[in-house]
Amino acid sequence: MTAKPHSILAGLIGAGIQASRTPAMHEHEGDAQGIRYLYRLIDLDKLGLTTEALPELLSAAERMGFTGLNITFPCKQAVIPLLDELSAEARGIGAVNTVVFKDGKRIGHNTDCLGFAEGFRRGLPGVARERAVQMGAGGAGAAVAHALLQAGVRRLTIFDVEPSRAADLAANLNASFGADRALAGSDLPAAMAEAQGLVNTTPVGMAKLPGMPLPAELLHADLWVAEIIYFPLETELLRNARALGCLTLDGGNMAVFQAVKAFELFSDVRADAGRMMAHFASLG
Repeated sequence: MTAKPHSILAGLIGAGIQASRTPAMHEHEGDAQGIRYLYRLIDLDKLGLTTEALPELLSAAERMGFTGLNITFPCKQAVIPLLDELSAEARGIGAVNTVVFKDGKRIGHNTDCLGFAEGFRRGLPGVARERAVQMGAGGAGAAVAHALLQAGVRRLTIFDVEPSRAADLAANLNASFGADRALAGSDLPAAMAEAQGLVNTTPVGMAKLPGMPLPAELLHADLWVAEIIYFPLETELLRNARALGCLTLDGGNMAVFQAVKAFELFSDVRADAGRMMAHFASLG
């Protein structure tokens, strides 16, 4: 890490992000580090925009002197063709959640993988990892799937509303981790009956999209269940899983640890993860 910057201007591009805690986490840590740190929301829904506006939004951010941008649903894959460079992790995952503007270039990174991995390590230590099911194969899903295989899940079955997207992600994972580590699922009840773990990476369960990503009757007490959604922290999926006695992991840890790494990429200053976790918890 180099000398502390005088100021940082960052932002988050995504849809339906008004409840995001990311600005508060970044600005609070900046204050604690003595950095003038401003973080702004660029909400596609509020602005009446779609992912087609990404080229314009990135150009505007560069012109206005932004240090970088976080990228969330539904832009994590759509942003890639607009970038000059990708980190090795972002390239392998095929999704970007952090863009740094540096030396006239747009450099894409992925901190979701690290964020989920750290939360999984802390929140579900020692769980069985032979077979797991993942709901969702989008940008966040790609990062989480990489983290799960890195954490020792031996077989990951992926389901998505677009079967071709699940198949593409499984092929990417098998190319990186070895044949038969991942597959696109076709029979959800059968996969769930065999599974020891379940991860939801879809937006189903968010405050703006309530519900469950799969039928509640497919849950069973022997499962561990993980979410990446953090608003609300207790989704309907987690509530049903806890009622059965399942071990569960909410999306808070991933939210914090992806922000820790993004803060460091923007500022080149080491973040205090414990302080950021405590601030996240204080937000209610």
